[in-house]
Amino acid sequence: MEKNSAGPKGIVTLSKTDAWKSPPAHVAKRLLLITAGALLLAFDLNTFVPAGGLIPGGFTGLALLLKESALRFGGIKLPFSIILIVLNAIPAAICFKYIGKWFTIYSGLMVVLSGLFTDWMPAMFIRAIQLHDVLLSAVFGGILNGAAVALCLYAGATSGGTDFIAILISEKYRKDAWNQIFAGNCVILILAAFLFELNRILYSIIFQFTTTMTLSVMYRNYQQRTLLIITNKPQEVYDLIRNLTNHAATSFSGIGRYEMAERVMIYSVVSAGEVSALVTAITKLDPHAFINVLKTEQINGRFYQHPKD
Repeated sequence: MEKNSAGPKGIVTLSKTDAWKSPPAHVAKRLLLITAGALLLAFDLNTFVPAGGLIPGGFTGLALLLKESALRFGGIKLPFSIILIVLNAIPAAICFKYIGKWFTIYSGLMVVLSGLFTDWMPAMFIRAIQLHDVLLSAVFGGILNGAAVALCLYAGATSGGTDFIAILISEKYRKDAWNQIFAGNCVILILAAFLFELNRILYSIIFQFTTTMTLSVMYRNYQQRTLLIITNKPQEVYDLIRNLTNHAATSFSGIGRYEMAERVMIYSVVSAGEVSALVTAITKLDPHAFINVLKTEQINGRFYQHPKD
């Protein structure tokens, strides 16, 4: 049975002996999600992005900038995959040290696959999308890009570059960092405006904004929600929270003023992605439970964190 332990800064993690073991089915699932994410990203980079003349944010956009600049100003044709791998080398090394071995390996696989798929994608797939509207390319390209990154995150990996940084911030400070990464990407795009047309940069900001919004909707594991549950079955509700999420809770006794009866309120903070299943289970256990779900901006202290490896 897995045991909990208090990690650095009070974050609770699983013991490494159990965390490092992955059953074959779980590994296969992760590889499938990463491959699907890499294909989706490569398709986006070969269709919507060039159709709109867009420059994605992050290291992917930087790799495209370097590739285009080398061709335009030096007549040198550089492989996108090589540039992307080189740019991600240092962030990957940092994540290997602070986040986890297998998380970094799977993320590195995503970087390599997406780069190779982008360079080698057959023309028949590229011809499937031939848009002439830049705004449509920016919006739908951003949706596709956000979906690709979300698939990687569900696989317990990332697409590399600034996503490595976002994961580090989320792991260390337990707060959603995607908006800060969006702001950083906008800075990169503003710098790129000095080399390319301003229209491309402005549409690229729309692309990046759509990516960020899509990612926030599809992947919410780094967002937290506070649950305030008034129930007549406090022990059963607590056991449910503990078993389903591995999070703890605090109970408060009080008086329900409407019926002037004793009530117990359970206070707990869980990951946003766990809320729906948890609320359904609590309602099934106690149909009369009153549940208030609040958005949590930041947490300081002990909070269970699913292990990366």
